[in-house]
Amino acid sequence: MHRLINLVCIGFLSFGSVASAQDSDLFPSIPEALYELETPHPDDIRENHMNYLRHDRDATMRLGDRDVEFSLKSCVDCHAVRGPDASFVTIDNDAYFCKACHVFAAVKIDCFECHNSRPQAIEITGMFGADDMDALNEYLEEISQ
Repeated sequence: MHRLINLVCIGFLSFGSVASAQDSDLFPSIPEALYELETPHPDDIRENHMNYLRHDRDATMRLGDRDVEFSLKSCVDCHAVRGPDASFVTIDNDAYFCKACHVFAAVKIDCFECHNSRPQAIEITGMFGADDMDALNEYLEEISQ
C-alpha cells in the first residue's frame, strides 16, 4: 500500500512538471502574432494551417481564384518578426515565426523557396512617411493617365 501511495504521488508530481514544461526549453518559443485572430481559433490554425494553405494554393494556382481565405501572404503579414535593427527578419533568421515549430518538429519549410518571407507592403511603407506615400500615389496616378 505504501508503494501505491508513492507511485500516485510521483505521478502527480510528474504531471505537474510536464504541465509546467510548456514554459521550458522542451517546447518551442512561439513569437506573438501582430494581430488578433478571431476565427478560426488559433489552435485550429496551429493544427490545420498546412491544409488551409494547400487548399488555397490549389484554388489560386489551378483555378485562378485569388480571393482565398488563407493566403501565405496574410500569414506572413500577421506573423512578421522584427530583428534588432527593426527590419523584418527572413526565413534564414532563427527568430522567424515559422521556424519555431518547424525546426522543433523537424518539418522542412519550402514555401519560401518561391514566396517572399517578409511582408513587403509593410516594409516599403515603413521607409516613408504618410506625406511621402501620398505624393507617390499622386505621381503614380498622374503617369497612369
